Amino acid sequence: MIQNSEKLVVKATTLKRLLNKCVNHENLIKQIHAQSITCGLFTQYHQSFACKLLNIYAKLNEPFASYKVFDQIPQPDIVSWTCLLSLYLQLQQPTKAFSLFTRLLVSTSLTPDSHSIVAALSACARTQDLINGKTVHAMVYKFLNRPEPIVGNALIDMYSRTERILLARRVFNSMHVKDIATWTSLLNGFVISGKIKSAWKLFEEMSHRNAISWMVMIVGCVRGKEPVGALELFKRMRKEGDDNPTSITIVSVLSGCADIGALDFGRAIHGYVNKVAGFAMDVGVNNALIDMYSKSGNFDFAMMIFKGMIKKDAFSWTSMILGLALHGRGRNSLEFFDEMLESGVNANEITYLSVLSACSHAGLVNEGEELFNKLKNDICCATKIEHYGCMVDLLGRAGHLDEAVRLINQMPMKPDAVIWRSLLSASVMNRNLELAEMAAGKALELEPHDDGVYVLLWNLYNSGNMLEDASRTVKMMRDQRIKKKPGCSWIEIKGILHEFVAESSRQHVYDGIYRVLDTILKQSNLELFTNPAEM
Repeated sequence: MIQNSEKLVVKATTLKRLLNKCVNHENLIKQIHAQSITCGLFTQYHQSFACKLLNIYAKLNEPFASYKVFDQIPQPDIVSWTCLLSLYLQLQQPTKAFSLFTRLLVSTSLTPDSHSIVAALSACARTQDLINGKTVHAMVYKFLNRPEPIVGNALIDMYSRTERILLARRVFNSMHVKDIATWTSLLNGFVISGKIKSAWKLFEEMSHRNAISWMVMIVGCVRGKEPVGALELFKRMRKEGDDNPTSITIVSVLSGCADIGALDFGRAIHGYVNKVAGFAMDVGVNNALIDMYSKSGNFDFAMMIFKGMIKKDAFSWTSMILGLALHGRGRNSLEFFDEMLESGVNANEITYLSVLSACSHAGLVNEGEELFNKLKNDICCATKIEHYGCMVDLLGRAGHLDEAVRLINQMPMKPDAVIWRSLLSASVMNRNLELAEMAAGKALELEPHDDGVYVLLWNLYNSGNMLEDASRTVKMMRDQRIKKKPGCSWIEIKGILHEFVAESSRQHVYDGIYRVLDTILKQSNLELFTNPAEM
């Protein structure tokens, strides 16, 4: 009996080594699987082998085979259950993962451990299931005497994703042991909740940061419309950080460069990408470079990167289509779209949005309508409110206001404020007062404090010499304490970004700039009032 047991141990060890050598060869793995069944390795004494086989099937995206392995284990232990839970999460099936966790509680006598509870919390976070998330939180106190930091981190993530950032902060404060992942989990929670000031404060309090911490803060700045802050953070990361940036960090920084046209800084990032192994071949990084160069006015460079890419996905083509649209080359965008489909790459919702935007800016009404009908018949893509918004903008820019209104009335979903603002802009452009007032009223119903709507109405009234209506619009803004958001622009000089905000006060602008402007004004006045005969 002992000899048989020893033989099984030897066989299990041998088969494990074979698994390590052929993790990407599905046929060989299936042969090892069959051999393990023949040898009787699927017992409670060799569950580590079963778990390894289960995980390999998971990496091969073979959930059915993984589940069969699980079913072949006579009495799965908590490790086996957790392996299958992790598999469902890896395959983006959080609902199935939580269902399996429920089955673990109901149909076995096993006690959940830290790892199974973390998996359950992750499932609740991804489905934004606060009720079940709180139930699992209660299990932490019931089953775990001394919860590991990973449990607290999972709780912070779950409460953050279910929009309960105060509860996430309470969990953070109650933890006696906090690792860098704990701080980063709360940091990510603030970013998810849009609380960028709180995120900045927490970030500065961190005694140590890793690549993920920097990435989360940089992504937060980009999403929070603070691109200059994102670029400054990247500089700090390169100077202070011990870890190298990840591809997500690079993509986020390039996105920030694209937003403000920081071409020199973007070129520096491009140089860094070429130096670091792996980045130059990364499809996502190359897509971000295409987007950055397109939006910064250097479309030739964008085209060069696109042509040099060995592998192109739908976003590679979409970035080029959008770049052509931004440069006023609407027909070229349509040609690129056709070329993309001919290459075998399927269009996604964003691709259609980009090419519709190209039609809108180029005034290609017929082509846009044909493309919109094609989208509605495409079973692989869903027609979303953004696509209807693009069509309303296209028709409005072309002066087809009646068709735009008809399309809005036929929409399968309720129009949002963006669509009504688009119709308002078109109505102002075409001096259609009645339609403009209707669109403005609809937009303000949805977003009462939108300063842009009031400004558009004021411009329409003012240009039509309707001074009483213009004054009434200004009074409405004052009564509701709505202030016009100041315009903001950036200029890059010798690699340094300077931000300028349009304000009524001089305190926001350097005195030196005002001195230069005053000199220009005086010089202009001198030239204006000088008698040509005296010159």
